[in-house]
Amino acid sequence: MKLDPRALSLVFLVSATCTSAFTIPSSRPTSTVKSTSLFPAPRGSIKKSDNRISNSHYQSKVAKSATAVSASSSALSPTNGDDKEEKLGLFTFKTPYGYLNPYGIYYGLTSILLGIPWYFAITFCQLMYKLTNNKFDKMKRLPTFFSHCWGITLLRLTANFPKVEGYEHLRKFYEEGRAAMIVANHNSWLDIPSLGITTGWRNYKLISKVELTKVPILGKAIQVGGHVMVDRSSRRSQIQTFKEGIKWLQDGVHLCAFPEGTRSKDGHLLPFKNGAFKMAHKVGAPVVCYSIIGAGRLMPANWMFPKRPAYGSMKVIIHPPIESSDKTEAELAQVIRDTIISGLPEEQHPLNE
Repeated sequence: MKLDPRALSLVFLVSATCTSAFTIPSSRPTSTVKSTSLFPAPRGSIKKSDNRISNSHYQSKVAKSATAVSASSSALSPTNGDDKEEKLGLFTFKTPYGYLNPYGIYYGLTSILLGIPWYFAITFCQLMYKLTNNKFDKMKRLPTFFSHCWGITLLRLTANFPKVEGYEHLRKFYEEGRAAMIVANHNSWLDIPSLGITTGWRNYKLISKVELTKVPILGKAIQVGGHVMVDRSSRRSQIQTFKEGIKWLQDGVHLCAFPEGTRSKDGHLLPFKNGAFKMAHKVGAPVVCYSIIGAGRLMPANWMFPKRPAYGSMKVIIHPPIESSDKTEAELAQVIRDTIISGLPEEQHPLNE
């Protein structure tokens, strides 16, 4: 019996991909992320005044961590000349959408295969909303549930499930039955499922840019699920987004946002946009901050899919809720920023503060 050479090639490719996906532990980070509380013990010359962390702290830390930052930036930035194979890995290659390796192929295939039942579940919800004139599942909870199932399964199967620290703050807050604005730093696509998984089996809506509706399956889930989409080039869209966000909070539905407005390309925290804070302040809703650690190292901006599993190196720190009713918008924004920074390692601190 003769074997078809094409079949042998396919078997070899699949075997190599699966084997590589589970033999990448050699690239596991040698150091672990230290746990950081909301008010960490003072280091060096850290000074606090009026609920603000002094700029001199971050400026002094920048010089000390310049070497580490430049090393980590070579993996995070697409413009650092790391097209060399010895830095990217033997089986890494470049595509029009970013770098890819065997583990990335495994992650992508897993994501797509899990996306098939997700797509049909979302389509079912869309059909039911149309047939009942949106009287079925008025709070659009089902699409969020199906999306949550997809995210949990994907991160479990690809060994990217984050460690969560401080969940007792969220559990205690949920007992109060109030809706919150949930915000987090953003430097990787992995931040989105990590944020959803951390928030848990709750009805929440993501504030997202309208460009995400072009992503297959995810875009459909965002539209059908009633998530808040904003077109940053349109003032009318921004006003509509503000009204929709306030309505969800008033209806008892959590809102989730990345106040940077986009992914950080080098891993350092970017300046915040104030839209999410304005919504929370207008309604008097508390703000829950997440500090997401290590996601950018797993999936830098110039990679199509994650380049390796997390193996516990990705962490989400949940901070105690911050009340908005007793602060001005400016004070609220500053406290939120300081809180998120307090949970991040130095290499993710903003460079200009």
